[in-house]
Amino acid sequence: MQQARVEGPAWKLSQTTPSVRWKRTRDFYKKLSKNKLSLTGGYIVLFYLCIAVLAPVLPIADPFKIDLVHKLQTPSLQHWMGTDDKGRDILSRLVFGTRISLSVGFVSMFMGAIIGTFLGLVAGYYGRWVDTIIMRVIDVLLAFPGILIALAIVSALGASLINVMVAVGIYTIPLFARIVRGSTLSVKRLEYVDAIRALGATDVTIITKHIMPNILSPIIVQATLRLGTAILTVAGLSFLGLGAQPPSPEWGAMLSNGRDFLFTAPHIAVFPGLAISTLVLAINVFGDGLRDALDPRIRK
Repeated sequence: MQQARVEGPAWKLSQTTPSVRWKRTRDFYKKLSKNKLSLTGGYIVLFYLCIAVLAPVLPIADPFKIDLVHKLQTPSLQHWMGTDDKGRDILSRLVFGTRISLSVGFVSMFMGAIIGTFLGLVAGYYGRWVDTIIMRVIDVLLAFPGILIALAIVSALGASLINVMVAVGIYTIPLFARIVRGSTLSVKRLEYVDAIRALGATDVTIITKHIMPNILSPIIVQATLRLGTAILTVAGLSFLGLGAQPPSPEWGAMLSNGRDFLFTAPHIAVFPGLAISTLVLAINVFGDGLRDALDPRIRK
């Protein structure tokens, strides 16, 4: 007897042709482009990504070269953003600092997303005592402000970018876990999931092939928004001396160094501050637009 094919969202995702996927991508971009502010934020983020990738080949000065003769120079044609207290070119340090900030932000965000998504899937799918244990641990982590958890972890492990990534990744886990758990609870109650289970599909197959593809939208949106928070937290920890250590051209460390010259050479702190605020604002604005574009409740 031929088995009837089960229709559901996961089947539609798995059977899309390249032309259908291209049409969906085009429709998604058209919907995202309706929000001009969000699209602008996306282009700014793309600009920063390009700078981070092309930093080694750009015609800029050595970000580590010390030139005490030309220290504390204001912006000029030779040094577009001036020099710091050791004569290093601020523009080149900002460019290479983009690589550090984005790399640390992405790694810590992905760390929290992967672990949090796994915990949320397990808790939402199996429920009962598994859900109770996992969510109580998540509640304990949520009871403390994220920055305090990060400070405690970095203080215990020592000041370094690796420890900062671990700290930011750990305090990001609860947010993904709760979002994924709620989405999993909604999807697993759908009829097509019961039908697939009745046909003999294993739990791993159901979770990876039929639940996970249908809860990607909130995960993507949350990941985008958390990237900005991760970059801001890393910069804050470096500003306090718990992250990147000299002479690393990390934005938070540069900002911390510039606070001693706010009245004599304010450009040392102004440009790193502008870089941090512009990138984080662009990521948050883009994330808001991405959330609207991926929200099924407002799709036409």
